[in-house]
Amino acid sequence: MNSLLSFKPYNGIVTKGDFLNALGSALGPKGLTSDPDAMAPWLTDWRGRYHGAAVAMAMPAATAEVAAVLRICSDHRVPIVPQGGNTSMVGGAVPDGTGTALVLSLRRMNRVRRLDAAAGLATVEAGVILSELHDIARGEHMRFPLSLGAKGSATIGGLCSTNAGGTQVLRFGTMRSLVLGLEAVLPDGSVLDSLAPLKKDNRGPDLKQLLIGAEGTLGVITAATLHLVPEPPETATAWVGLDSPQTALSLLRRLERLPFAVESFELIPADSLELVLRHIPGTRPPLESASPWNALIEATGERDVREQLESALADALDRGLASDGVLAANQAQAMAFWRIRESISEAERASGPAVQHDISVPVSAMPDFMTSAAAEVERAFPGTSATAFGHLGDGNVHFHVRAPADVDPERWITQAAKPISDFVYDRVIAAAGSISAEHGIGQMKLDTFQRVTDPARLRALNALKAAFDPLGIMNPGKLVPSLASDARAP
Repeated sequence: MNSLLSFKPYNGIVTKGDFLNALGSALGPKGLTSDPDAMAPWLTDWRGRYHGAAVAMAMPAATAEVAAVLRICSDHRVPIVPQGGNTSMVGGAVPDGTGTALVLSLRRMNRVRRLDAAAGLATVEAGVILSELHDIARGEHMRFPLSLGAKGSATIGGLCSTNAGGTQVLRFGTMRSLVLGLEAVLPDGSVLDSLAPLKKDNRGPDLKQLLIGAEGTLGVITAATLHLVPEPPETATAWVGLDSPQTALSLLRRLERLPFAVESFELIPADSLELVLRHIPGTRPPLESASPWNALIEATGERDVREQLESALADALDRGLASDGVLAANQAQAMAFWRIRESISEAERASGPAVQHDISVPVSAMPDFMTSAAAEVERAFPGTSATAFGHLGDGNVHFHVRAPADVDPERWITQAAKPISDFVYDRVIAAAGSISAEHGIGQMKLDTFQRVTDPARLRALNALKAAFDPLGIMNPGKLVPSLASDARAP
């Protein structure tokens, strides 16, 4: 991007003050800040790995205000970084360090526009926090069937923009499956209104699906119509000890044949469990004796779910598919099991540096991949500890490589992260997998994405970017290389 020294007049606006005045007129005093202290928390990702700067932060309260912001930025070639809860795992919502970009926060757009329990629909704005949507739906005896560890801060707009997954993908799919309609503002300020939940619509490609998972590089999602499902009459949660990922998949396949619905099947290795027990206060081992692997299983159904799951697990013990198991006696115990699963990343951070990978391979290949890739990494990088955990049933695990003991954290990350990630991703691609299953590409994986992705996919993505955002102002440096644009600092 051009520096202030090379800034040229465009549409008559030539100074930072003029640009901010234009935004201020569109947004009002609550909708704009350039105060460094107010912006500081939103210029760093939650992991503390990416730090940026911004000319200002816009905080629109309505779609019309978002449209006005994008028109102003388009007219004056100012880059825009859309931001929800800033929970990206790949630096997808942080501006670069030039200070030329405008951070566009959607957090003030937090209204539920419509909730129709009978139709199983909720139309909500982009800034609605996931846990708040859960609470609102529960008040109508419904639920939005997507959950993840960051549910207390992640927003609907961000979840759509990254095609978030989580722990219930096994039954309900990712955000792509749960978004029935979408409202978005395109880079020129025009509003795409596709909120109507049409079952059939053959007016060409589905534009909302192009925006879902685009990481804010094609436009700004401002609202979504989401699929709600009734609260299940019965839910049963179990923690099961296992010998290997292979037996875990065999157990899952047997459970899927039974009358109840398996909504979650989370695979957790012993070392991840041990880290949680060591670093997260109040956690306790679910089983009396340790197992090499563990599965956290949640099943729902109309009736007798607990009895059916208990019988199925007893049969699994007899067949050697499980070594031990316990069913949650009540909701509090079920929540304690889930707290272990959702605290793995926090416990890992407390234990020392690690290189994280969010990957997928075909489900049938995942058990062998988990064990063989971990062994290969530990041989290639002596002293490291490689482990995988997560959503076995949909072929997505979090493959983490922890540092050797007694290393300097920053130095190790600087020196080891790229070679380790290249090593892991090369094996993922060889297994016909994806280097990003649910977290996106952001800025963290951009170079790797360019290196390992087939040219046809890259050409298609670049063509979409050029068509939607010819000026290259939408979330530059994320997902696709920034266009050679005339973007400039005000």
